[in-house]
Amino acid sequence: MSVEDFYQCRQCGYCCQGETTVSLDKNDQERLSAHLGMPLEEVKKRYLRVTGNTVQMKIVDGHCIFYEHGCTVHAGKPWRCRQWPLHPSMLDDSGNFSVITGSCPGFKEGLTHEEFRRKMQEADKDAV
Repeated sequence: MSVEDFYQCRQCGYCCQGETTVSLDKNDQERLSAHLGMPLEEVKKRYLRVTGNTVQMKIVDGHCIFYEHGCTVHAGKPWRCRQWPLHPSMLDDSGNFSVITGSCPGFKEGLTHEEFRRKMQEADKDAV
């Protein structure tokens, strides 16, 4: 059992829009730098917004700077982007499950909350 059995990112950009983006930790910054083949300081200058200790991707026209008809850095994206939309709150809160699956076309059509919970538990067992 794997997550791909019930979810696959369609790179629609719905989760890539808004006033802010996710915060990047040091590993995210290094992964992004390696993926882009650029020194980290250049990546920060061109693509990131640094406010104190918070580092986020810049926003352009309401989307993450790396969104253009799909994620242009999909293989190098931050861990929070990799996790989304499979947020842990979906397991215990059927309301969160409904909102997230209703707004994300990557989920298998007709997936129920109970089926999602069961499949996530199976995927966790397979990962161990």
